[in-house]
Amino acid sequence: MKKLTIVIVSYNVRQYLDQCLQSVEKAMKGIDAEIIVVDNQSQDDTVPYIGQHYPHVQVIESGGNIGFARANNLGIRQSDSEYVLLLNPDTVIAENTLSEVLQFMDTHDTVGAAGVQMLNADGTKAMESRRGRPTPLVSFYKMCGLADLFPRSRTFARYYMSWLSWNEPAEIEVVSGAFFFVRRKALDAVGLLDEDFFMYGEDIDLSCRLLNAGWHNCYLPCKIIHYKGGSTDKTTVRYVRIFYKAMLIYFRKHYAHLNFFARKGIELGIYCRALLGMIGILPSRLVRTRVKTVITPQELLR
Repeated sequence: MKKLTIVIVSYNVRQYLDQCLQSVEKAMKGIDAEIIVVDNQSQDDTVPYIGQHYPHVQVIESGGNIGFARANNLGIRQSDSEYVLLLNPDTVIAENTLSEVLQFMDTHDTVGAAGVQMLNADGTKAMESRRGRPTPLVSFYKMCGLADLFPRSRTFARYYMSWLSWNEPAEIEVVSGAFFFVRRKALDAVGLLDEDFFMYGEDIDLSCRLLNAGWHNCYLPCKIIHYKGGSTDKTTVRYVRIFYKAMLIYFRKHYAHLNFFARKGIELGIYCRALLGMIGILPSRLVRTRVKTVITPQELLR
C-alpha cells in the first residue's frame, strides 16, 4: 500500500495541468506516492502530452465529460493508499506542502480531511481556504453582507470562519475540493464523493458527512496557488446552472427535515440567485478583463 495517491481531474487544461504536475513531482520527493490523472475527454492534447512528458503518471480516460465527483471517484477506486489528495489541475503546490500535511495527518488520527492556505494568482489569500457549513442561516449572513461587516464574529462570519488565524492550524468544517487531503479510513467509513453533484458542492457534502461521522476537518497554513477560474469559465449560463443546481442538491440532501414553507422559501431564494447570476454574466461576457499576474509561483510560495 502506498502512502499517498494524488488524483487530478482534467478537462481541456493541459497548460495548467503541466504546471501542476511539475510542482507535485517536486513535492513528492521522499514520499511513497503516485499520481492519477482522470481525463474527462479533453479536446486538447492532454492525454498524449502526459504520456510523453510524464510516463510515470497513470492516466484514466473517462470516455466523456462525466463531471468532477464521478471522475475523482474513478481515480480513488483505482488506488490503494493510506491517504488520497484530490487536487485541482489549476493549482501549484509548494515543495514542502505534501510532507507537512502528511506529518500532521500521521500525528492526528481523528482528523478525516485537511485543507491548506490557498493563494490567488495575485498573492492574496483565498477566503475559501477556511469555511463553515453553509447552513441556511450562515448562507443568509453571507449573502446579506453581515459576514463582511463583522469578519471577526463567530456568528455572522462563519461562512469563511474569518476570525481564524491564517498562520496556525485550526479546525474548520468544509475543506475545499481544490486541495482535499483525506484519510482512506475516513473515506471507507463515509463513502466517496456523491455523484449526484456534477461539479461544485461535492466537497461541501463530503466534508459534512465526515463531520457527521465524528471525524475532524482541519486547516493547515501550508501554501498552494489556486488559479481560480483557470479550469472553469464562470461567465457562461452553463456554469450558473451547474453551480446553483449543486446548491439545490446539497440543500435538499442535508435540510430535508425543515418544514415545507422553510424549504420552499429557501429553494425560491436559490432560484432567484441563479436568475441574478445569469443576468450578471452578460456584462462580463461583453467586457472581459484579464488580470496580469506579476508575481511568480516561486515568489508566492516562499
